[in-house]
Amino acid sequence: MEEPITTENARPQPPRIISWNVTLRCPLACSHCYVDAGGREAARVLSTGEAIRVLDGINKTGSPVVVLSGGEPLMRDDLDEIARYGTKLGLRMVLGTSGYFLNPGRAEQLKASGIRAAAISLDAATPQEHDALRGVSGSWERAVRAIRSCRDAGIAVQINMTSLRPDAGDVESVVRLGKELGVRDYQVFFPVPTGRARDTPPVSPQAYEEVIKKVLLAHRDGDVNLRPTCAPQFRRIATELGITNPAWGRGCIAGITYCRIYANGDVTPCPYLPVTAGNVRDMPFDEIWNTSPLFGALRDPGRLTGKCGRCDYRDLCGGCRARAYHGGGKAGPRWCDGLEQPVAGSADICGEDPWCTYEPGGP
Repeated sequence: MEEPITTENARPQPPRIISWNVTLRCPLACSHCYVDAGGREAARVLSTGEAIRVLDGINKTGSPVVVLSGGEPLMRDDLDEIARYGTKLGLRMVLGTSGYFLNPGRAEQLKASGIRAAAISLDAATPQEHDALRGVSGSWERAVRAIRSCRDAGIAVQINMTSLRPDAGDVESVVRLGKELGVRDYQVFFPVPTGRARDTPPVSPQAYEEVIKKVLLAHRDGDVNLRPTCAPQFRRIATELGITNPAWGRGCIAGITYCRIYANGDVTPCPYLPVTAGNVRDMPFDEIWNTSPLFGALRDPGRLTGKCGRCDYRDLCGGCRARAYHGGGKAGPRWCDGLEQPVAGSADICGEDPWCTYEPGGP
């Protein structure tokens, strides 16, 4: 388990994971897409040369996992060149994809370019449900083909599932299918309403907490590695259930050991938090990571306010910073309208997570 963050040791740690939206183009029309990806490209998307310089800056911070994501990253013609250069630097290059364009031949090319793993989106165990969410018929078959193609090419696979309704049975059906396909790693996303999901009707936090409990209990001693994402209270729930997993780390890692690079070069704490810590065109990535006041605020739990600030699970969970910023359903700006310049350490960024049902004791 990573070192707990406290006010005494709130110094920059090397990033462990960086998610990079290398493009906003995508063949799908997912109802829950957080960047509203589709047929158009992001304004001022980073060029190949700029992407290479970004990797140089990342390399100065350590050797994190770099997830080339989108949109659909396989729509970038220079994807293999970017992956190859990152691999040469010693970075762990990973693909985050719908799998729509990923056939056996493409998987072999990705393996040769240094891609070590692929996170493939699979939201349901049946084609009908998955395709309805993804907006394109045949997307389920292509995702399953992508899983098989990557495994045959020697690329490790993780299934990313977005849980759009509070039903543990949905999660279990995807895990059963994934196990049949030889997959043991899963991330279950509980999305924050941004992008095309911004007008999604709110769902009871209590209902989702029950889903998290059931899923954690179902796999406490199982043969799969499953982590709820965008629901940092899962660390509290797991502790209450007596479940531990050294691979989990802190609940919310935004700006602490994780960040997102947007297609135009803006660096944000996570994909759901539309505030920028800086742009890689103006400042090298390593300087943004090490000196951003926004990241400094997120690394200091002493700045948390409300019940997150007085919670006894503060260092283990930290509350979802994106949900705190959005105020429990308040929609932020659409991504294509640009990101916001934050006031570092503001109540919005460091406020309490409105999606958490836990009421800490004390004053």
